[in-house]
Amino acid sequence: MRADARKNRDHLLAVAAGAIAEQGVEVSLRDIARRADVGLATLLRHFPSREALLDALLRTSFEGMTAKAGELEASASPEDALVSWVRDCVAWTTEYRGATVLMAAAIKDPDSALHASCVTLRAAGARLLHRAQAAGVARDDLDGDDLFALIAMLAWLGDQPSLAPRADRLFDLVAGAVLVGVGGVGRAAPGGSGVEQG
Repeated sequence: MRADARKNRDHLLAVAAGAIAEQGVEVSLRDIARRADVGLATLLRHFPSREALLDALLRTSFEGMTAKAGELEASASPEDALVSWVRDCVAWTTEYRGATVLMAAAIKDPDSALHASCVTLRAAGARLLHRAQAAGVARDDLDGDDLFALIAMLAWLGDQPSLAPRADRLFDLVAGAVLVGVGGVGRAAPGGSGVEQG
């Protein structure tokens, strides 16, 4: 990509990030183009869809969270690695209001520009979940799809002004339901299904 084209693309991304932070991912693409002082056609030439724009904005974060999963896998206990990674995922997705709705749809839509990044992120989380399950510290009736859905759910809560103050407490409740027999956080219920709170 030529230097001037890259500069224009980076400018569009910076403007889009500000607009999405203010209005959420459903902000008008025409409004983003207007703020960037370009025509809509110019914006669409760089980013042909809303998902393509969001993927470009989140790409660094996607790659960072995937790398972090590998680092945690090598350096932290299975339960700490899983909870820390999920907490960080929830935090960065809430920086882009409404992104979780598009991500939840994209994971099932191979034609979405976000699909590949979401699949990679889900796989990173699944590895941490499987490691925790193998260590006997996470319930074994969850899979990567469930974990991805839980992240989307918790991020959605953080997007809601009336629920945001409860987000940390609800995160702890969900973590306690996922983990079993860890420091009294949760224990496997009789028969291995469900969780009793300790």
